[in-house]
Amino acid sequence: MKLNRKLPLCFAFTAIAVFAQTKPAFEVATVKPSPPPDMAKLRALVQAGGKMPFGPKVDSGRAEYTGMDLKSLIGLAYGVKAYQITGPDWMEDTPFDIVAKLPDGASTDDAPRMLQTLLEERLKLSAHRVTAEHPVLALVVGKSGLKMKPPAQSSAAEGESPKPGVTTIDMGQGMRMSVDPATGATVVDIGAKGRMSLKMNPATRAMQMELSMMTMGGLADWLTERSTNNDGPQVIDMTELTGRYDASVDMDISPSAPGEPGGAFARMNAQVQALGLKLESRKAMVEMFIIDHVEKTPTGN
Repeated sequence: MKLNRKLPLCFAFTAIAVFAQTKPAFEVATVKPSPPPDMAKLRALVQAGGKMPFGPKVDSGRAEYTGMDLKSLIGLAYGVKAYQITGPDWMEDTPFDIVAKLPDGASTDDAPRMLQTLLEERLKLSAHRVTAEHPVLALVVGKSGLKMKPPAQSSAAEGESPKPGVTTIDMGQGMRMSVDPATGATVVDIGAKGRMSLKMNPATRAMQMELSMMTMGGLADWLTERSTNNDGPQVIDMTELTGRYDASVDMDISPSAPGEPGGAFARMNAQVQALGLKLESRKAMVEMFIIDHVEKTPTGN
């Protein structure tokens, strides 16, 4: 019998192909509904300063997602933002705790795809993406011209860590908020897109906002966060400005009066106009992440 020397090579290529099709997965993981938060412990943590025990924490060997609702988990796993996700209302009301072990040799960059596999297997998640025309708010330069300035040498360093004693909260979507309990000052870090600090001005009873090393894309992301929290549309940067900028503006944060024209949008637009920008209602192609099926109760623990 003549030995076919091509067979071992064929088997090798087949094994490689099968391996390549295997979805990345955590070595072991538990998925459980989050218990009600201990408010006394949270107050003590805020008073002492420290990182809030919520959000993602991933290193080379372990991944933890604590007190995160399903919409936030999907955003992390599939690289989409909350306003792009359409699905059951309960996804924002049911937080989960996930503790998982990464396989040997895996990196933190592998965690999102592993989280995808976990959601699909344990919560039977299925979804599809569609791109369609939707109403948006276009961020454009106003008629009076941009009032933001190129950053000074003293601008805060990109990615600067919060000071000791400051409470930090992971907001998702690449944003981290730090709060100084002593002064009430808040810093929102948008990573490579810039930073902003917020502090109450007792004299004017307004919130003073300082922008540092801010890109227009970062500003649009922050405005989107505010807009979508008020059931508004996505804000898209259409300024065609590619630089970084510093600016200072006072924000009126008093509650909207009943029947106030424009409400939250009018106030946000007024703050944008103070920067020499404006928001215009337009339509644009927006990618949406549509949930076809997902279950509330995880399996396999």
